[in-house]
Amino acid sequence: MTQAETDASGVTDETPPARDHRPSRWRMLGRDRAAAVGAVVLTLVALVALFGRLLIGDRAQRQDLDASLRPPSLSDGVYGLLGTDVLGRSMVARLIEAAATTLSVAVPAVLCSLAIGSALGLWAGYHGGRRESVAMRVADVILSFPSLLIAVVVLYVFSPSALNLVLILAVTRIPVYLRTARAEAAELRSRLFVDAARTFGTPSHLIIYRHVLPIALPTLLTVATLDFCFVMLTESSLSFLGIGIQPPDVSWGLMVAQGRQYLQTAWWITVLPGLAIVLTTVSATVLAAWARIATDPAQRWRLTLPRKRRPVQAPVPPEMIP
Repeated sequence: MTQAETDASGVTDETPPARDHRPSRWRMLGRDRAAAVGAVVLTLVALVALFGRLLIGDRAQRQDLDASLRPPSLSDGVYGLLGTDVLGRSMVARLIEAAATTLSVAVPAVLCSLAIGSALGLWAGYHGGRRESVAMRVADVILSFPSLLIAVVVLYVFSPSALNLVLILAVTRIPVYLRTARAEAAELRSRLFVDAARTFGTPSHLIIYRHVLPIALPTLLTVATLDFCFVMLTESSLSFLGIGIQPPDVSWGLMVAQGRQYLQTAWWITVLPGLAIVLTTVSATVLAAWARIATDPAQRWRLTLPRKRRPVQAPVPPEMIP
């Protein structure tokens, strides 16, 4: 290539390729301290729920009446760090066991409602017409009944169990994803790239899967993160009322219910599982708020700005000084 051609085009064989200067999700997460802390807390809770049972064995059910209501201390080793309950069972082991039980109800319920509600919502929103009307009326019927009341009635009629909790919570949360996915699909079906795919004869299910779903998925995942908090709190409320998780299984809500009569003498039995619920839900809420901004191209720039310290007090002009 001659010098004139090089000057005209501005590109040579040695010109390095253009780099994508967009920050990675991990870097954006690191710049948001609250979201980073929330992600760490949720990761620890997930790891404890997955692998904690392998470490504690049967300590969550092992009773020792001689160690009843021992306060938190360092003298009894790791399993006595958070004290014991009225039957002398280690609170550390029971919190780990309860984390696995609580997440085993909340996560499948959210995933089932997310899959079913999103599929129905995208299908109804893309096709429109009578299909959309029928899907929305079904969602309105389900939403017309309070989800907690439906769960109380159904679990009172049938036997309370983890499987029944998952099914009830999943059914009652389907309309949330159905309406969100329907709104996204109804807005995207008139876009040019969807019209182009339709013009080339692409089947509707492939258009939904390849073009509509990838754009609607960040919003649906953000809603699922927030809904995880609601489902976990609902499970804890039902267990607190005695129609959720039943002994010998244990959940955070059941631990709060079992320790409420010892609140004045053994506060740790109720406060610690309640604190675990609060930390998990707050972390999920903060992370969902970060994810909504990080997945939105119009708002992502907020997370790329460097953190600057604002002055405590604005300087006073000299003419204003007496």
